[in-house]
Amino acid sequence: MVFAPKSILSSAATGLLALICATSAQAQEVQATEAVAATVNDEMISTFDVSQRMRLMLLTSGGRIPESAYPQLQKRALQDLVDEKVKLQEAGRLEFQISPEQVEEEFGRIAASVGATIPQLEQQLLSQQIAPSTLRDQLRSRLVWQRLVAARYRDRVRVSDEEVDEVMDRLMADTSKEQYLISEICLPIEDNDSSQEIYNAGMQMIEQMRNGVPFDALARQFSYCTSAANGGDRGWTSLAEMEPELATVVEKLNEGSVSIPTPHDGMMHIMAVRSKREPKVAGTKTYEVAYAGAPLYVGEQTAREAFAKLNQTNVCAGTGELSIDLGSDIGVTLLSNVPEDAMELPFRAPVGALERGEVSDVITTANGYHALLLCAKDEGLGLPPREAIEDKLFADQLELISRRYLRDLKRDSAVDMRLTSQTEPTDDNS
Repeated sequence: MVFAPKSILSSAATGLLALICATSAQAQEVQATEAVAATVNDEMISTFDVSQRMRLMLLTSGGRIPESAYPQLQKRALQDLVDEKVKLQEAGRLEFQISPEQVEEEFGRIAASVGATIPQLEQQLLSQQIAPSTLRDQLRSRLVWQRLVAARYRDRVRVSDEEVDEVMDRLMADTSKEQYLISEICLPIEDNDSSQEIYNAGMQMIEQMRNGVPFDALARQFSYCTSAANGGDRGWTSLAEMEPELATVVEKLNEGSVSIPTPHDGMMHIMAVRSKREPKVAGTKTYEVAYAGAPLYVGEQTAREAFAKLNQTNVCAGTGELSIDLGSDIGVTLLSNVPEDAMELPFRAPVGALERGEVSDVITTANGYHALLLCAKDEGLGLPPREAIEDKLFADQLELISRRYLRDLKRDSAVDMRLTSQTEPTDDNS
């Protein structure tokens, strides 16, 4: 059977709750018989916890998970609960906590995002036999872990200019090729011994897709990639934006096709190509430049010497203060997103000849001496700015550290799985 959801939330709100509400709930108004589903370092996870998690996962899938997928659903529900226990235990060991006010602030943001007040969201949860404390507990686990990982490892993550340049070059080179609308499912591989088991689980999902289960429904409930919140949707992507191993898989897929599970970087990936489109066509170039100017009375030599130091300042960072004093008569301004055709003619050719970090020769006009430092350039191909690429590389590295951190903690933990197979969540009203 398929669980019939009764939520009064909109479909968008339901999708959001799929990300944030999947938790080990104990509905306050429901009496249930509990057995031990697992222990994590002697802390118990009950069968009721697992049943509630499964019920909520079914609810947030919109009733699209078939009964044949219940064993997988149960396994994912229990694994999520074990992971949460391990994370919270590590935070407790390190005496790393967040305040109730921070959790309540996040709860309020979620309520607002689905067009509800806090009491309304609480009532919506209770109507599904889910205690509001369920959501708060899940939020506490997520917030604690995110901030713990950031506090311990953020300063260790470094993204070099060379790494960003490499991605920019790949993106630029790939603009002459097709674009792909991609979806993905990512299943974690705990160790080499589990690789075949995870592959088989992926093949079962593919079989379920053939039987009519939507890709996005499986991605929301089973995928461990950040795209799971969007049903596995990675959006329009070029091959250059993808990991080379996965790009090779995607390039061979026809439109509407799904790949077999492919191992990469500790995950088993199932890739789907929903659509393809022609290469991008260049539009108007835009620039981010640091402009330096000096009046004629300072003399060309003085202006030239000052302008030569422009790329030694931190002007491209946009802090508003220069790290090097260029002189009282030298003015410097950061100009962002300047279209090529909006520049005055004397500046178009010089800036067009620059590479990032280069300073133009002195440009002399009737009003004074001028120079341009190129901070960034958009070729009009819709490529992401350097800052966005740097942020993604940083987030990817931190996410990889987070996964390895959790994996190591689990290896050092005493985890005893006791739950036997079941085909559907228990009836909490029984």
